[in-house]
Amino acid sequence: MHSQHTQAKKLPIGIQTFCKIREGDYYYVDKTHYALKLIAEGTHYFLSRPRRFGKSLFIDTLAELFAGNKVLFKGLYAEHNWDWSRKYPVIRFSFGGGVVTTQTELDLKIQEQLDINRQALSLMCRQKNIAAYFAELIRAAHTATGERVVILVDEYDKPILDNLECPEVATIMREGLRNLYSVIKDMDAHIRFTLLTGVSKFSKVSLFSGLNNLQDITVSKDYSAICGYTDQDIDTVFAAELQAFDRQKIRTWYNGYNWSGRSVYNPFDILLLFREGLFKPYWFETGTPTFLIKLLSQRGFFTPNLAKQQTSLDLLSVFDVDHINSDALLFQTGYLTFSKVEEIATGLWVYTLGYPNKEVETSLNSALLTAYGADGQQAFSNRLRLLQLLQKVDCVGLQSLFNAFFASIPHDWYRNNPIAQYEGYYASIFYSHFAALGLAVTLEDTTNHGRIDMSVQFNGHIYLFEFKVVEQVPKGQALQQLKDKGYAQKYQAMGMPIHLIGIAFSKKKRCIVEFDIEDL
Repeated sequence: MHSQHTQAKKLPIGIQTFCKIREGDYYYVDKTHYALKLIAEGTHYFLSRPRRFGKSLFIDTLAELFAGNKVLFKGLYAEHNWDWSRKYPVIRFSFGGGVVTTQTELDLKIQEQLDINRQALSLMCRQKNIAAYFAELIRAAHTATGERVVILVDEYDKPILDNLECPEVATIMREGLRNLYSVIKDMDAHIRFTLLTGVSKFSKVSLFSGLNNLQDITVSKDYSAICGYTDQDIDTVFAAELQAFDRQKIRTWYNGYNWSGRSVYNPFDILLLFREGLFKPYWFETGTPTFLIKLLSQRGFFTPNLAKQQTSLDLLSVFDVDHINSDALLFQTGYLTFSKVEEIATGLWVYTLGYPNKEVETSLNSALLTAYGADGQQAFSNRLRLLQLLQKVDCVGLQSLFNAFFASIPHDWYRNNPIAQYEGYYASIFYSHFAALGLAVTLEDTTNHGRIDMSVQFNGHIYLFEFKVVEQVPKGQALQQLKDKGYAQKYQAMGMPIHLIGIAFSKKKRCIVEFDIEDL
């Protein structure tokens, strides 16, 4: 499936045009076997993937395939597995560029794209109304070429997502797009293939009313790696780039996006890693939605749950302008992914969500700390200090540091933010400082939002924490509970030194009222 490249090629950073990549001696990961599989197995498809995952490039690849541009596919899977004698008329839409905020702007954008498609196909259309114009264009293209039409829509949902903070505008965008997409259903007899891609999956009822034949391949096992690079791709296609790196580190830091099949890396991350030679949160920094961070902090999301959230597929598909499920939003935007999929009883599937990798875990927790009131610079200093103390195995020094965690949140912030009243707030701040460092953190039990049991493995030592928020000062309770639970037993077999740390935090005084250490 992949040819072995030994010599270095150019890195296709930000290039979404198939023809440019193929003609310009850039690295290309062959996805044409997925394209042919889709075309062979069905007609109308929907695919949701987070931003910068290569959806636009895949759409462009399909367009060139259907247009019959054989020369671009030399050496790829499709070259000898596709009927090049047939060429199909292709109609394309992309809502990627610019932001539209009114019905008029949206209509103009759609109108403009219909005109571009009409001219490209050298057709005449009389209709002015958008839905009628689109329908006429499809019929005319079929008649003129004798082949059914291919419809490709990229970033189908962007006008809605851009306006989520203003539900009235988002609803107008949704209705305008529904008007366009509903044509696809009525034109079925004239259509050979349809693919709509975007970041989110709006409920079928709200956006594709009646388009029940749209097959959603978002979490189809066979198509988990349709976008992104697999481990095998990195080892073969990018072999020439790997010498300078610790291969396992690339895996830990960037791999792990999963849609119930093979895991993938985000291409943007990998290409920038190879260009810059440094591990950085490239993908996270190109546009983490402030909207997402704001929403999670408003809702008082318990950050330890990010590491291990169980849900059903139905809940992950519930997404609409007026009903945005936190898990669905985190999953669709790529901040959480499937870490486990299991059928616990016949037909009852449970999906466990977790961070895809260290890049997302550290960056998301850093962003949430700031949203939860910690001053950015102070939170950063706290993390550096935390790392230094663990390097020195200085458990006593941790006490003043943990006090600093909470002291860095201004009093005014508590007064103006109801989230500080939410029971998981302090435990979230505590946990996120560790998770933002990317340490090997394991949550033992987090059934009660007021506290956390957590183990941290670092430099040959194991730290077991019991953190609880209390109203009155307890007497050695946190440490005792830690001992009673016997978490240490499962770690003793590893033969590393173990440090038990029991911490009680007073909500009233906003400081640590108990800090007990026992070394095993």
